[in-house]
Amino acid sequence: MQEKIKIAVDAMGGDGSPKKVIEGIKLHLKKSKNCFYQIFGDKNLIIPLLNNNFVENNYELIHTTEKVIGNDTPLGAAKRGRNTSMWLAIESVKYGKSDIIISAGNTGALLVLAKLNLKMIENIDKPALSALWPNKKGMSVVLDLGANIECSEKNLIDFSIMGSSLYKSLFKNDLPNVALLNIGSEETKGNETIKNTYRNLLELKNNNFNFNGYIEGNNLMDGNVNVIVTDGFTGNVALKTAEGTANFITSELKKNMTSNLIGKIATLLNYTNLNKFKKKLDPRLYNGAILLGLDSAVVKSHGSTDSIGFFHSLEVCEKIVNGKLIDKIKQSII
Repeated sequence: MQEKIKIAVDAMGGDGSPKKVIEGIKLHLKKSKNCFYQIFGDKNLIIPLLNNNFVENNYELIHTTEKVIGNDTPLGAAKRGRNTSMWLAIESVKYGKSDIIISAGNTGALLVLAKLNLKMIENIDKPALSALWPNKKGMSVVLDLGANIECSEKNLIDFSIMGSSLYKSLFKNDLPNVALLNIGSEETKGNETIKNTYRNLLELKNNNFNFNGYIEGNNLMDGNVNVIVTDGFTGNVALKTAEGTANFITSELKKNMTSNLIGKIATLLNYTNLNKFKKKLDPRLYNGAILLGLDSAVVKSHGSTDSIGFFHSLEVCEKIVNGKLIDKIKQSII
């Protein structure tokens, strides 16, 4: 019998917690029978939310009333001590009681507490924050999304290896195409760090991905590249721009399709296609940023997501552990 995946859950992080967290676990329990949840948080708030889906062999509740709050600085979160739900969840992974940790709490705090508690994978200098982006053909992995403002050539090469390992963990049969985000596709474009990284990746003998050179921002969603690598500053700007654009398109479309009778009739006639379009741009379906480079996997759920979004981030946790992400990175890193 396959051993259950143990997921350490910070139940108190993010908006609407712990309710959305527990509801997300309920949704995941309906789909997956192969997970055990170590839930860290206030039992007085959590126990009333549990139902018959929760039985002794699929969860453990570790009580604490202390938590990291949304406006804590990373230093402030660390000063709150070792009894916050976030710290305890990370420690569970540190001491081998869980396979992976997930939190919808303060991003900066999670990154710092994870780095304080967990070791870096050997030969990796900096961790990277990655996420899944939809494209015309499926999904892409994009990193770094804000963990590192400045990156060296080695960092970007490491990100290429870690990103491709993540892609192969999630989509097991595919050899990913990797590209560097740049201001042009010509070899001469970009700063010296990007150009040197380009040359080094061309020479790198790696059987885990194909290097496709540069990719420009307007081609991110084409689907020809599976792993998009950049520094944290550029990646975060690209992420926020994509999110803002998606929100603008959906809100404008909704406004124009419901502003008059003709629009409402057209909406009814195109309901199926519009629903597919809406689902494609629904950020909840791609929820779950992954911190790569540490000796254990760390997943960050969006703080403002709902139970459906948290459910999808739990699916990411399960796929990462099943896909042996950490082992893949260790086997591939230079």
